[in-house]
Amino acid sequence: MNRIFTIIFLLISTLSQAQIQIKVIDEKTQVPLENVRVQPEKGKAQITNSSGILAFSVSENQNFTFFKSGYEVISATFGAGEHTVELIEKSLNLSEITVSAFESERPLLEQSASIVVVSEQDFNRFNETSIVNSFNTKPGVRIEERAPASYRISIRGSSIRAPFGVRNVKVYWNEVPFTSPDGTTALNLLDLSNIRTAEVIKGPSGSIYGAGNGGVVNLNSPANPIGGRVSADFMVGDFGMTRYRFGVSQQVGNGGFEASYVSQKSDGYREQSALDRQVFQLGGFFSVSDKQEIRTQVLISDLNYGIPGGLNADQLAADPTQARPGSVAQNSSISQQSVFASIGQLYKFSPKIKNSTTFYLNTNDFENPFILDYKKEVGFGFGGRTKFTYDGKLAGKDLRIIAGGEYQTSLTDAQNFGNVNGVADTVRFADKLRATQGFLFQQAEWDLMENFMVTFALSENFSSLEVNRQIDASSGATGLQTRKFDPIVVPRFALNFQFDDFSGVYGSLSSGFSPPTIDEVRTNEGSLNLDLEAEKGINYEIGYRLGKGKLNLDLTAFYFMLDQTITTYTNPQGVVLFRNAGSTDQKGIEAAIDYALIRNQSAFVRDLKIGTAFTGNYFTFTNYKKGDNDYSGNDLTGVSPNTLVSRLDLRTAPGFYLNFTHQYVDEIPLNDANTVYQDAYNLVNTRFGWARSFAGKWELEAFAGVDNLLNESYSMGNDLNPFGGRYYQPAPTRNWYGGVKVAFLYL
Repeated sequence: MNRIFTIIFLLISTLSQAQIQIKVIDEKTQVPLENVRVQPEKGKAQITNSSGILAFSVSENQNFTFFKSGYEVISATFGAGEHTVELIEKSLNLSEITVSAFESERPLLEQSASIVVVSEQDFNRFNETSIVNSFNTKPGVRIEERAPASYRISIRGSSIRAPFGVRNVKVYWNEVPFTSPDGTTALNLLDLSNIRTAEVIKGPSGSIYGAGNGGVVNLNSPANPIGGRVSADFMVGDFGMTRYRFGVSQQVGNGGFEASYVSQKSDGYREQSALDRQVFQLGGFFSVSDKQEIRTQVLISDLNYGIPGGLNADQLAADPTQARPGSVAQNSSISQQSVFASIGQLYKFSPKIKNSTTFYLNTNDFENPFILDYKKEVGFGFGGRTKFTYDGKLAGKDLRIIAGGEYQTSLTDAQNFGNVNGVADTVRFADKLRATQGFLFQQAEWDLMENFMVTFALSENFSSLEVNRQIDASSGATGLQTRKFDPIVVPRFALNFQFDDFSGVYGSLSSGFSPPTIDEVRTNEGSLNLDLEAEKGINYEIGYRLGKGKLNLDLTAFYFMLDQTITTYTNPQGVVLFRNAGSTDQKGIEAAIDYALIRNQSAFVRDLKIGTAFTGNYFTFTNYKKGDNDYSGNDLTGVSPNTLVSRLDLRTAPGFYLNFTHQYVDEIPLNDANTVYQDAYNLVNTRFGWARSFAGKWELEAFAGVDNLLNESYSMGNDLNPFGGRYYQPAPTRNWYGGVKVAFLYL
């Protein structure tokens, strides 16, 4: 009798299971898609067959998530029956892509600012050892690498005050402030694998992001994990380069975690330019409820790299691979260990009101032997950012209000020693440093008409620097010295008008300010330049965007006036110092055109795309006198007036691909007097390879490439106004690389 009841129970259970059949197709071609991984809300994932079909037996409606490489991830809820799902190929069509700039997640066509997106496809076009090449394909953006991992970011010429490091540009990583409160950014602590996409806002953006005239870079890590994935990469190249990465991601309920470890080493093209970087990242995403999400992340970075130093023209001609005399003997280099941890929460109070809040903590252990001295710093910092968003109506029209604040502070013990053969000697001076910055921000976006939006934003900013000198071996003054910058209100006003769903224009008026960093106030020879003023600027901008079908077009013209411009010079001892240089007049145009010649998922050649990006920076000094010299009217130091980048990307059905990039950079003035220039140069990079997925579980890729194909002689990051004519930081000659990637998707 028990056996009969058991059979009846199993029969009833089977009949109670509903059958859901799903067919997955390409949205444009309507061709069935094989090897699509479909993850149900409950139970195990499945893979679509050659007809794009799979089936589930479920007892209730469920949410399904669809994942396939090269396509957007989507989710949908289904009940019993047959269903068809259309996947959209990943695209950078301006009418489709959504960006989160100015804390307002909108399609790019609706954004009233000059914004460029650096996608995962852009990163994968090059060797993946740094962010330089991918960012430099975008108009108005230039990243320089004076030595491996020694970055400078120039957005519309903003690196004039950055002889080394990243300044005057605000950087966020996963919505957390990554720029220190003193205004510097250790961008080299991140590996490219810690970044999946980036948004670059060009020009002053203080209304939402605080201090900085150069712009904002928003970096984002890999998205939420789907299912489970284990991956490994390995790459080798010229100049002793090796790089390997191991990563794992795991979905846990509606959340999950991702972890990765990367090691990259190279001997470098020049003497004293070796690199050794190891980075570990762990990120978690937890959906607590329909109203609450929590995100965490930890980054541990161990970075060591040499500093070869600048060469003069004779040294460059004799041997561009040599280091500056003294760099090797003094072990001129940087060693930096850092931990960065954050936790954030998104809470939805109602369908109209939500809050996003993040807090972070970081530690830093920094050593910098240099030819003239030996610097050691140990410090930590903390801070946070919060914003409230309200979506409602005003006079029957959509209104979005965003308000919040940001606060950061850092404490550092800094000591400068003599350098004897690369070893720290007698202490010269020692300080306890504190940097603090904070601001409140408010922004309103109002749709006056269906296709016309007005934006008005404000921020109220404050910042201060403290230098508490503990030791001064030269018998100079000791004690606490403070520089507080007057609170400043930074406004932004913008308009956006859309002609239709595919095109529109925008205009903006924005201001910005940028106080000096501690490294500009506290210099390596021990002086304190507390009289250095903050830069202040105002920017006028107008732009046009078109994104329809296979064509993208983005045009921008701007006029930026900057007062109290901070520039650099070098004293006879070789120490870089800073001064305010009156004002600058910066006019520019930026253009980007992309066109898909072929886009057909059922053909042999599935994608063939071409693109061009032009940057015209026509910047001059105004009212700039230094002693008996009047540089008013001269071109702005370190800025190329014309840059042109051309791209070609080919992808075929068997999985073979080719990426080709040509970059022309016009001559660059290297001193304020405009008597020395770097010659114009043409840089060609290419990458080719093969990538396929198998059975919906395995992803394989083999690739190779060549950088500087034309074997051009150029510098990627010259020294400006140096003593002794040491302008040049020679970049590598023609060099090769190659590697493999493998990933396994477990269900």
